[in-house]
Amino acid sequence: MQKTMDAEGRAPRGMARNGLVLFSYGFRPFFLASALWAIASIDLWVLYLAFGIPVATQYGTLYWHAHEMLFGFAPAILAGFLLTAIPNWTGRLPIAGRPLVILFSIWCCGRIAMLMSASTGIVPAVIVDSMFLPTMLVLCTREVVAGRKWKDLKVVAGLCVLSVANILFHIQVIEGVNPELPIRLGLGGYVLLITIVGGRILPSFTRNWINQSGRTDFPVPYNRFDACTIVVGAASLACWAIWPESSGTGILAVVAAFMNGVRLMRWRGWTTWPEPILFVLHAAFAFVPIGFAAVAMGSVGLPQMAVLHVFAIGAVALMMLAVMTRASRGHTGRKLKSSRMTNISYVVLAAVALVRPTSEMLPDYSSEILIAAAVGWTVAFGVFALEHAPMLCSGRKPLTVKGG
Repeated sequence: MQKTMDAEGRAPRGMARNGLVLFSYGFRPFFLASALWAIASIDLWVLYLAFGIPVATQYGTLYWHAHEMLFGFAPAILAGFLLTAIPNWTGRLPIAGRPLVILFSIWCCGRIAMLMSASTGIVPAVIVDSMFLPTMLVLCTREVVAGRKWKDLKVVAGLCVLSVANILFHIQVIEGVNPELPIRLGLGGYVLLITIVGGRILPSFTRNWINQSGRTDFPVPYNRFDACTIVVGAASLACWAIWPESSGTGILAVVAAFMNGVRLMRWRGWTTWPEPILFVLHAAFAFVPIGFAAVAMGSVGLPQMAVLHVFAIGAVALMMLAVMTRASRGHTGRKLKSSRMTNISYVVLAAVALVRPTSEMLPDYSSEILIAAAVGWTVAFGVFALEHAPMLCSGRKPLTVKGG
């Protein structure tokens, strides 16, 4: 006779006890849907660029594209991560079943409303879309406060920034203003979350892996330098959002780039090269100091669109892809080993992060670069969807033991 249980004799966390497995844990529906939307939204954008096929014309196709990357695709991955991580931080039960279905439906309605804004009108679409991030903010705040994990309120603050940036984005579009400030503010919110949460998970995962390898060259533990780096980074991102081309922003960005580079080196990520599913986390974080360096260059002439895409694709999207692959495998009972196809998706998306910013610097080849970047983006998230959809839609692989 065989029994299914975890190491402590309980039903594994994340395993559906009733209802659809897909809604047994937050990462399952949000990771899968975000990957599919990443593909669909970028391909709709390319169809508009290449063939003039109208997309969300009343809202503005360019603004729709920017919005759906920052406030459509990315929040779904953030939701999947937080709905999985916060229960582990607080010890409280995860949001699952009907409440998760409702939350996921709010996100889906937002995507449909934004896409159909030409039919529904901008204001109704904006109202529907603006519900998701504040709902996530309330839920996460409730869980953190109930679990008395006060240090995790930093993550809640990041959600607050994103909620404000999303609403400000909509207001400026409705008023006919280019939403450059909320774009930088929202992107800065994601980068800030990466510096906070990344500083928590990267050294921890790296230490565990090094320890299993029988070595003792562990990452430097979190200390005041890490805290100071986060503060400097936050200040630099705030200045970039408001004064992107000022010399003061450039100087502060140089300091932030240096400090984040030192911080990354302290985590000894290069030693994880033999384990791609771990190494890619360090590679993605490397785009944080690279992004700050780009901010500094933006203050002396580098196009701001290039700066945006260094952060957006390199730091944010690559980190999200890395987290999705690791969490999808780990929380469904699979080995924390990336396949060859997954490794290819990492390399392709990293290449997109390096290539896409050159579009503004090489205007004669802009169309070709944009198409190539879109193809690479589609491949990266398409591989994730194809490989991980079966894991996300099926039950957790059980730890099987023999006996009574």
